[in-house]
Amino acid sequence: MERDALEFPVDDDDDVDPRRLRSRTRLLDAATTLLSAGGIEAVTIDAVTKASKVARTTLYRHFSSSTQLLAATFERLLPQVHPPPGTGPLRDQLIELLSRQATLFQEAPLHVTTLAWVALGPTPNSTQETYDRHALRTRIVDQYRQPFDRLLQSPKARADLDEFDPQLILCQLVGPLAFARLTGLRAIDRQDCERIVDDFLAAHRRHADEPAT
Repeated sequence: MERDALEFPVDDDDDVDPRRLRSRTRLLDAATTLLSAGGIEAVTIDAVTKASKVARTTLYRHFSSSTQLLAATFERLLPQVHPPPGTGPLRDQLIELLSRQATLFQEAPLHVTTLAWVALGPTPNSTQETYDRHALRTRIVDQYRQPFDRLLQSPKARADLDEFDPQLILCQLVGPLAFARLTGLRAIDRQDCERIVDDFLAAHRRHADEPAT
């Protein structure tokens, strides 16, 4: 763990807003370093307060539990999924978007850790912890859905594809990437993304004699 970067004077009074913001930043900086170095188990209340030099009482003014702290840390680390270019055939745009998602899984392992923690982590101990985890799950789902929704709800896609369930489509397209990364079965490359997209289009391409909706 990089302790030198986390040597701050103790801050046990955050009544003034700038001090409150600084103490929250220190806590999240410490939690981020601990998470990156030691995984989820390393992010404990004791470890974060020790590394950040922020008092425990101050931590609890910001975060009601370690679950809330961890959720905030994960959200801070979530990388953005950039949409594909807005022009070109639907197939090319889907392949580009899926390839970017596959690269994200490979190059941002904490992204996959976040998915695993949200889906399979310990049972929350309180209503607040349940809310925190649900909020993070919603944030992750929205992050995945937005670029796909924009593309698949476009007039071009609606004209080319049959009726589909947006949630199921997201599982069909992104699911293989997440499964491959979580299990370590294989690294999904662009050629794999082309196959996934082609299979998807073969199943959902509207027939020539079928009217658009």
